[in-house]
Amino acid sequence: MIKYALLCDQDHEFEAWFSNSASYDDQVARKLVECPHCGSLDVRKALMAPAVRTSRKREASPEEQVKQMASKVRAHIRDNYDYVGDEFASEARAMHEGEKPERLIYGETSAEESKALTDEGVPVTPLPDAFAPTPPKKVN
Repeated sequence: MIKYALLCDQDHEFEAWFSNSASYDDQVARKLVECPHCGSLDVRKALMAPAVRTSRKREASPEEQVKQMASKVRAHIRDNYDYVGDEFASEARAMHEGEKPERLIYGETSAEESKALTDEGVPVTPLPDAFAPTPPKKVN
């Protein structure tokens, strides 16, 4: 099947499907193609842009882009930060007070403890769930 953009002698635009180009030629010659707007039988092909398929990948949707970004953030944290689990507050506090060397860490803490760290001036940032890596499995 071929879809053609058509014009009548009154410049009305419409589309029609034909089994092939010969079928279009035959039907127009026999005055079987009629403008749906005005009923004119004097129709011709309009200029059409071809439907070209490219080998380029389609652009990711905004949702897919966010998922890809979140995945990259999780991988970066997992690869570059030390997981300290529920010891996060004490580790962050100890580094802030100079009791332990500073390093990049991530872990869990309560909302109250997180607020206390912030109030004490400890530089912490809660991670949205989408960006938090899955904690590593403990190996005994």
